[in-house]
Amino acid sequence: MAKTKELSKDTRNKIVDLHQVGKTESAIGKQLGLKKSTVGAIIRKWKTYKTTDNLPRSGAPRKISPRGVKMITRTVSKNPRTTRGDLVNDLQRAGTKVTKPTISNTLRRQGLKSCSARRVPLLKPVHVQARLKFAREHLDDPDEDWENVIWSDETKIELFGKNSTRRVWRTKNAELHPKNTIPTVKHGGGNIMLWGCFSAKGPGRLIRVKERMNGAMYREILSENLLPSARALKMKRGWVFQHDNDPKHTARATKEWLRKKHFKVLEWPSQSPDLNPIENLWRELKVRVAQRQPQNITALEEICMEEWAKIPATVCENLVKTYRKRLTSVIANKGYITKYCDKLLLLTKYLFSTIICK
Repeated sequence: MAKTKELSKDTRNKIVDLHQVGKTESAIGKQLGLKKSTVGAIIRKWKTYKTTDNLPRSGAPRKISPRGVKMITRTVSKNPRTTRGDLVNDLQRAGTKVTKPTISNTLRRQGLKSCSARRVPLLKPVHVQARLKFAREHLDDPDEDWENVIWSDETKIELFGKNSTRRVWRTKNAELHPKNTIPTVKHGGGNIMLWGCFSAKGPGRLIRVKERMNGAMYREILSENLLPSARALKMKRGWVFQHDNDPKHTARATKEWLRKKHFKVLEWPSQSPDLNPIENLWRELKVRVAQRQPQNITALEEICMEEWAKIPATVCENLVKTYRKRLTSVIANKGYITKYCDKLLLLTKYLFSTIICK
């Protein structure tokens, strides 16, 4: 039997009002276009309970006892990678037979849901301690100090693959229409490596690294692009340079070169992408490039340069202005990866999901 639509509260109240003025169930049904049996049920309910509201329903009893709920909740709290099948077997050994959907519903009521595990950098104890030390030492630094930092990094952008649009609006059975598909080729279709920098005043230079980078090439990149970026960004005297602990960056020759050039270098904790705001700019760039859908490596490089230059200075300013929050998060998370690493992934997913192929 098909499920009937529930009467609105106003309709139920009208039935009671008409009954109270002396109208019969048949007359009420004709006037409101309802079955006599429906009218009678509403009137009987009102006579018995003095209300037309929905009454609490007992429903079927829970298959998992409160003790069982505590058991499976405790299990997944200790080991979040426990599968539903494991929990079904645990309960079955305890004398309770349930299905996997029942497990999901029970844990959801406890505020737990199955999610994809985030991929984050591997942190050894030495990394955790270094991150905590960095955060505590710089937590009280004034905002002006962070505004005087030039942040840098390298990134790879693929022609096809991760940077392509992921979602489209389409009609049924139109999934293979060219405008609704993502072209792919073996091995990703190629990629380019970029080096870039920025400060609170806006993006600095962005260049393509055409060969495998080594220490000598890295020093050449800095020589040709770091000082020009500082001048273009009108950095104050005594500005600080940031780069991570890649072996090319920490090589003795590179350190000596930076010392001779009198560059102040920010001491950096390894495995800390969530502390480098340039990661947010890389994702901003990749989303902008994906929207334009370059079809070859030459176009990919040109579009990267164009879109990097278009990133508003206000975006850079806001990333640096909130830097203290990153440090606070590291301390609150006892040195482990923070929500800012998560936000980078979520930002990418959100922006990709809003791209619509026209």
